[in-house]
Amino acid sequence: MGRAFEFRKARKMKRWSAMSKAFTRIGKDIVMAVKEGGPDPDANSRLRAVIQNAKAVNMPKENVERAIKRASDKSLGEYKEVLFEGYAPHGIAILIETATDNNTRTVANVRSYFNKCDGSLGTSGSVSFMFDHTCNFRINPEGLDIEELELELIDHGVEEIFEDEDGIMIYAPFESFGAIQSYLEKNNIEILSSGFERIPQVTKKLSEDQAADVEKLLEKIEEDDDVQNVYHTMEESSEE
Repeated sequence: MGRAFEFRKARKMKRWSAMSKAFTRIGKDIVMAVKEGGPDPDANSRLRAVIQNAKAVNMPKENVERAIKRASDKSLGEYKEVLFEGYAPHGIAILIETATDNNTRTVANVRSYFNKCDGSLGTSGSVSFMFDHTCNFRINPEGLDIEELELELIDHGVEEIFEDEDGIMIYAPFESFGAIQSYLEKNNIEILSSGFERIPQVTKKLSEDQAADVEKLLEKIEEDDDVQNVYHTMEESSEE
């Protein structure tokens, strides 16, 4: 199996299992999708994808509808996607995706987490080159031949495809998202969820004490309401 498989295996059951945090993240994704392409999912592919993700984490339908209605309110401030880069203790690179309506607050908070945990907030481009920006889809395997599907999707940029207990997973470069989404929808293949991830090109193994230092910083960052996703280069155990 490839890096995407190992990455997913290691991160599964980890930090984003908390439903309240997942709902907050998806709520922001809905607002950004509506602001970008309007409130009609049929005409807004980004919104369709977010609604699929909402279903995947059992977000109530009324919550989704409320978020779409709220996003359509022109008086509502817009969320801006901001990427932060830095280093945790022991040379571990960290990449933080945020969605914020107050960049000054978010910058101050993220900087304080690094300072309190002996890390350092870097400049744009200081660690992002260490990660591959990928898109992914989780689809319903029913009636599908994974080998035939892989052959069909290679022309659409797919780099890795595998099946686990949650369905068939598809990984490709970030830029391939639209083409793959379009292919799956045209062929009536059920998309269970989709998204984007940043997979570290190389990971670093730490001792238990060193890993605890890094985890302390990661926990502070992930508790912040403006933070959507956190990626790092510390080697993670794939054991559940």
